[in-house]
Amino acid sequence: MPHFSSPLLRNVIIRNLFDGFKRKQCLQYLKTLRTLQYDGFTTIYFGETDLPESLITGEDFSDGCFMPTPTWCVVHAGGSQGWVPWKYRMLLRDELCIKQEDSLFFEFCEVAQKTYGKCAIVIKERRQQDERRPKEDKESEAHMPSVINLTSIICCPEVAKSYGHKLLSLPSPYNYLNPLDSAWSSLKWFIINNRKKFSLQSIDSVYSYQCILFSDLISKGIERITPSKWRTLTNKVRRWENYYLGKFS
Repeated sequence: MPHFSSPLLRNVIIRNLFDGFKRKQCLQYLKTLRTLQYDGFTTIYFGETDLPESLITGEDFSDGCFMPTPTWCVVHAGGSQGWVPWKYRMLLRDELCIKQEDSLFFEFCEVAQKTYGKCAIVIKERRQQDERRPKEDKESEAHMPSVINLTSIICCPEVAKSYGHKLLSLPSPYNYLNPLDSAWSSLKWFIINNRKKFSLQSIDSVYSYQCILFSDLISKGIERITPSKWRTLTNKVRRWENYYLGKFS
């Protein structure tokens, strides 16, 4: 009589195999990052976050009436020395669906090279890249596709290499090893707590208007994340990295 394993047990086994694969990816990433740091590369974290209009205006759509609203994407980078001195970008998500920005990464790599010299540029791995099945034991320096498409821009390892940089992909289960996520959270909390200070009200005989100084609000929120706060965030990540290097090795 054929024996069929429990579907629940089968899922647990597959999950454990996949977790082991991701741990191996994380260890490869950490070893590569430390090697680059010892070789004099400056670590910077490059990424993006979405800012829906409701976050900016404070409008509440909890009544169940869905209204499509614009979403902006902020692109920036930072590290232990603070934000990279590069003019961050705010891109309208609807326009990105038509055409991705493919020149910003060139510009960013050039600024990073002039400011820091050679850099280890860390970006987060996208979810759809995570869903591949684990491969057999295949040693590689670090997991890195030939081209990485963030939602807003295209990041190419060859472009980074042309400026003397190294592009690294952080496996998504370990996104908290990217301090940029904490910086984005701080920015969003600043927006929530201070949007009224950047609003102008106008009332006429028929309508009431609200004008939000959006660019000023974002700029001030980014400025509030000082080099000192960045060092706190990167030091926290460093402690996690040391923990995983000891645990996974």
